[in-house]
Amino acid sequence: MPIDAARALAADPRKGDIGWDHKDIQLYHLGLGAGLPATDPDELRYTLESKLHVLPSFATVAGAGMAMMGGLAAPGIDVNLAHVLHGGQSIELHRPIPVKGNATSSAKVAALYDKGKAAVIVLRTEVADADGPLWTSDAQIFVRGEGGFGGERGPSVKEELPERAPDRVEERHIREDQALLYRLSGDWNPLHADPEFAKLAGFDQPILHGLCSYGMTLKAVVDTALGGDVSRVRAYRTRFAGIVFPGETLRIRMWQQPGRVLVSVTAVERDDAPVLADTVVEHS
Repeated sequence: MPIDAARALAADPRKGDIGWDHKDIQLYHLGLGAGLPATDPDELRYTLESKLHVLPSFATVAGAGMAMMGGLAAPGIDVNLAHVLHGGQSIELHRPIPVKGNATSSAKVAALYDKGKAAVIVLRTEVADADGPLWTSDAQIFVRGEGGFGGERGPSVKEELPERAPDRVEERHIREDQALLYRLSGDWNPLHADPEFAKLAGFDQPILHGLCSYGMTLKAVVDTALGGDVSRVRAYRTRFAGIVFPGETLRIRMWQQPGRVLVSVTAVERDDAPVLADTVVEHS
């Protein structure tokens, strides 16, 4: 069987050293569409090394160590990449991410859920440096055709959006080449670049990385609802509700509540088709 739940859950964490500097952070930010307008002082915080701050979602690619792809090679896990979709993502920040860092990463399969026709693999990565914990990241990986192994169905977390109008609505255009640029931060899944592979996965063309939409959304929230202060972000979670294609536009609706921002993200050109759902940014 491609998934051996008992073996995967019992496997020792995969540990390794990771490092990053301003070049990695700038490349990541550019892959999210930062730098427009190029001389805007607010954008220079993402692109100019002398003014740089770190968007917390950088945790998903730090050190170019993609926990998702590494976890799919863990003991007990043997799946076809063409059947894999990123189902959800959460990060908890223990303190702001430094512009330059060296840290230890510990990754393991934290849970496996049986959805019947599919499996959900929860890959947890904990990162710490010499000063202590930096962040904890959970990736929920949806694998079509791999359910039915007899495991628990797992929790269902749904965030009900307020019935009132959103406090803010932002639109973010996705460049035609954005997936190609974002790949350089470490996620080399050909689903996001190769038209032939995309067709094997059931798509007419390559799709944008879910984590790119995830980062673009957090940037929009930080730049507007949080006054541009990345250090205010405490945690950020989402469920990937649908795909988005390069060249489309994200519509990001925000509802501000004490200590958190609820977010809904849709694709403008496809009649507001859902992209991200159950999305929450917790902040100070």
